[in-house]
Amino acid sequence: MARQQRAKVLDVRGSRSASGEKQMPEKVSNRLKVRIDDLKTFDPLKQVQAEYFHAWEDDSLTSFILHGCAGTGKSFIALYKALESAMDPSSDVDGVIIVRSAVAGRDIGHLPGDEKEKLAVYEQPYIGICADLFGKADAYQRLKEQGTIKFISSSFVRGITLDKKIVIVDEMQNYNFQELYSIATRVGENTRIVFCGDFRQNDLRKRGDESGLVKFLEIMSSVNHSDVFEFELEDVVRSKFVKAIIKATMDYEDRH
Repeated sequence: MARQQRAKVLDVRGSRSASGEKQMPEKVSNRLKVRIDDLKTFDPLKQVQAEYFHAWEDDSLTSFILHGCAGTGKSFIALYKALESAMDPSSDVDGVIIVRSAVAGRDIGHLPGDEKEKLAVYEQPYIGICADLFGKADAYQRLKEQGTIKFISSSFVRGITLDKKIVIVDEMQNYNFQELYSIATRVGENTRIVFCGDFRQNDLRKRGDESGLVKFLEIMSSVNHSDVFEFELEDVVRSKFVKAIIKATMDYEDRH
């Protein structure tokens, strides 16, 4: 059930420039801030989701790894809890950063446009998630404009320190170990990091590319202030069809 929304009051009066000329305000259709009161309330659908929700309340934990089957809601609950914390006025966190590797399932050739336009295709899942979270089709764009969410490629992480952020590293199976290590070592003060992925959905196809997920998971299992959540077939919530096809694939792989 959604939280009761507070009414927003807009000041649409024109202002005056230094020369005394009256200036009309900019269009406000995409300038209205999305606030925590707009965020719907979602209860965990499965036990492992409930375990993650509970662990999120433990302030001693810095790193969370959500690994397992497609359709289990990993990216959804990661972004939900991240935004819930970042938008809380009492929180020390001031924003959410989504990091994703620009790796496609197939070679689609050269993409036209600048860096922002090339990365836009990888933002589509989060546009849909934010629309569901806030009940607004343009919620993701508004959150970006107001600085609550920032989307970056893993290629631009080196050399920066991430303070007072919640970092979501999505599709982590598409990173090599050095990339995962580099991102993890960007974590600064009052920052938490959530890794999401599934080794079955590896899109690395180029010669020399190798997922660093298995090595990274083994190392992180012994790191303090970190917790791992494994999503199995029974945790699939997307649809019965997705659950059935994942099971059939697992059975086939077991036989071969």
